[in-house]
Amino acid sequence: MKCYLDAGTTYSKLIKIEGENRIRTILPSKEVKSLNLTFERVCGHMGINEIKAKSFENEIVALAKGCKKYIDDNATVLDLGSRDIKRITFKNSKFCDMDWNTSCASSTGATVEMLLKFYDVGLDSLKYSSERFPVTCGIFGLEKIMDDISKGCEAQEAISKFVHGIAYNSWNFAQKPQKIYLSGGFCENKCFVKSLQEYCDVELLGRFILCEGLIDE
Repeated sequence: MKCYLDAGTTYSKLIKIEGENRIRTILPSKEVKSLNLTFERVCGHMGINEIKAKSFENEIVALAKGCKKYIDDNATVLDLGSRDIKRITFKNSKFCDMDWNTSCASSTGATVEMLLKFYDVGLDSLKYSSERFPVTCGIFGLEKIMDDISKGCEAQEAISKFVHGIAYNSWNFAQKPQKIYLSGGFCENKCFVKSLQEYCDVELLGRFILCEGLIDE
């Protein structure tokens, strides 16, 4: 059995290969150590001293390798995680450009998850809103949500406006392409996907693209 791990800040993605079978698992990152596994290759935020691994891979490299078989020759790939956002641009099937923002968490999954827990709102209850909040700063974004709620707006509606703002910022971060290949946990956020589709076509790659990029085919 060979194991590959994308060790995210909040959740980790694990692929176990046994013969012809690939078993995919998503688990809280805090539980990874208790698995007591030695991984063939790992990418993500956990350091060398925290995980037993034969080798470590840069996340951008893992993303680029993992998405190649799913995208067109000219493509923009966007990966939104719990604490960062990554973009890769391909032209004529070759790597062209990239960007990686880890300096602000206002447009990442951890902020949305925190809001959902704080206001006791389920992810599936978020519906697309044509309005959007500016979320260039998480603090100001939270202030907008609180202001709306204090004026009688339902929490899920206010959070949906915030999510729309994240989608708009993501499209700008991706340099306003006509189509985005989306990777990461936001693939499961229907409100985010619908908001992003207001600006471009969206194709979902799912949550295991970085992990797939660790596997030598």
